[in-house]
Amino acid sequence: MEDQQGQTYTRRARRASMNILRQLYVVLGVGAVLATLFTAWTPLGLFPSGMAEQLAALLTGSQGSETGFPTATARPRPRIGIVAGHWGGEDSGAVCTDTGLTEVEINLEVATLVKEKLAAEGFDVDLLEEFDDLLEGYEALALVSIHADTCQFIDDNATGFKVASALATSRPEKANRLLACLRSRYGDITGLRDHAGSVSPHMSSYHAFNEINAETTAVIIETGFMNLDRQLLTQQPNLIADGIAQGVLCYIFNEDASPQVAE
Repeated sequence: MEDQQGQTYTRRARRASMNILRQLYVVLGVGAVLATLFTAWTPLGLFPSGMAEQLAALLTGSQGSETGFPTATARPRPRIGIVAGHWGGEDSGAVCTDTGLTEVEINLEVATLVKEKLAAEGFDVDLLEEFDDLLEGYEALALVSIHADTCQFIDDNATGFKVASALATSRPEKANRLLACLRSRYGDITGLRDHAGSVSPHMSSYHAFNEINAETTAVIIETGFMNLDRQLLTQQPNLIADGIAQGVLCYIFNEDASPQVAE
């Protein structure tokens, strides 16, 4: 009788253990599904960089491969395109005859710094040539083409920056917002004034606007005049790059695009 009771107890204990294991598998399976949905549906900007992936990892733990349940796939990092004006082409852009300084030198240095700053924020950033093959159908959250203005002395008012978007765009509200963010952040950080009155048709009809995907929001910026703004452009490229990077982040994270007032 005692042996029979012992066997009965053992069978019950085994069944209880199996029930606990089944319940654990169900919980882990639900966690994996929720983590996958969470990373797929979380809108950009709702959480700080990396938080969605960290929460997904906590939900799934290391059980995915051991139990056979699917492991959450990390959300692809958002992409941004940065064009270094005149880079890779036959035309070096504006030239300062007194020193031989070329526009492409300024553009490439600034564009490289912008890429580094945005990559540090968790984005995949493409550094593109002026007529890069990747521009055809290019898809990204935003694309900024970086240029500098003439080195010729025009008058004392030939100082400052200007930004332009495509004349014809399928999403004008997005283009206008990126434009406003760049004007706001770039002007505040560099101290240069917005020389909007001198935006040329060449800027508004910039070739890349017609090459990229219609859903990619794009602008072109002239970072300053190579004559009167030369010292800033050549000696403080990090400041120039920071103004552009912060303008892009303002757009992506839907920040206030009005000029920032120093306290």
